[in-house]
Amino acid sequence: MSSHDIKQGAAKPRLTTSAMIASIADAGQRTRSAPFGHALTALAAEHPEIVGLTADLAKYTDLHIFAKAYPDRFYQMGMAEQLLMMSAAGFAKEGFIPFATTYAVFAARRTYDFIHQTAGEESLNVKIACALPGLTTGYGPSHQATDDLAIFRAMPNLTIVDPCDALDIEQAVPQIAAHPGPVYMRLLRGEVPLVLDEYDYTFELGKAKRLRDGHDVLIISSGFMTMRALETARLLETDGVSVAVLHCPTIKPLDTTTLLREAGVPGRLVVVAENHSCIGGLGEAVATLLLDNDVVPSRFRQIALPDTYLDAGALPTLHARYRITAATMAEDIRAWL
Repeated sequence: MSSHDIKQGAAKPRLTTSAMIASIADAGQRTRSAPFGHALTALAAEHPEIVGLTADLAKYTDLHIFAKAYPDRFYQMGMAEQLLMMSAAGFAKEGFIPFATTYAVFAARRTYDFIHQTAGEESLNVKIACALPGLTTGYGPSHQATDDLAIFRAMPNLTIVDPCDALDIEQAVPQIAAHPGPVYMRLLRGEVPLVLDEYDYTFELGKAKRLRDGHDVLIISSGFMTMRALETARLLETDGVSVAVLHCPTIKPLDTTTLLREAGVPGRLVVVAENHSCIGGLGEAVATLLLDNDVVPSRFRQIALPDTYLDAGALPTLHARYRITAATMAEDIRAWL
């Protein structure tokens, strides 16, 4: 090996296991910093009934911005997620609007019964915003919430939101605060990509929005997979494949009218793309909706994480391995066509 080869090898950045606060933004991509924290802080200026609670994760869920602005309305519950949810329910019982933040794995797996018996069964006004949804950390199964939608979709009275980008989060915060009853929102934090402002998009709770039209393929997506779907559509466009993208940020309740209309367009391959296990998430929800209403697309496929415990490692490597990058999505769709 020559000295030139050695220097070239040394210049290549080494991918490392993603930190808990890792951003999913690509190099050079437009971002906004801490959209949830800033949106909640702005909303709280007009609503003194809003309080913020976390289980030792203010910095890692962007709630530290709210805490700095309103220290007397911020509650640090320590590493006690069950206490966090019970306390949030107590605040809601007294007329406050509590926003409780933690990691999605802790809310879904560790506190489910506490949310179910208080916020769920009593339909209390608790807002749960959780970082690290799906495959957004490289720290392995203990922190990868690949099953949170499957778990929470089974809970009655719970609204579920999976925003795509910074704009989605900023617009979702006041709407979920105004919505009566419990809400679970998957949270992107830190430097969050900004994508949807290019598509004349406005978040509406309970509504799916078509971002682009196409006659060969319809991609139904949520979360950052909508960003990937838009990238995939541009890749396939160079091959002459026309791709429509339907962003579905509200997982429960589904926008049944829009989904049935779009999936019912004849001749299109329908693909559901999600940052979640292939079990129990948006894909199965959409498939059930279509079957229940006798809407049978010519072809139906899922792009989702496998039904297994995922590896630890660098996020770009893991996203490629589990085929949720734009490049792998385009490959799969070409093969299905």
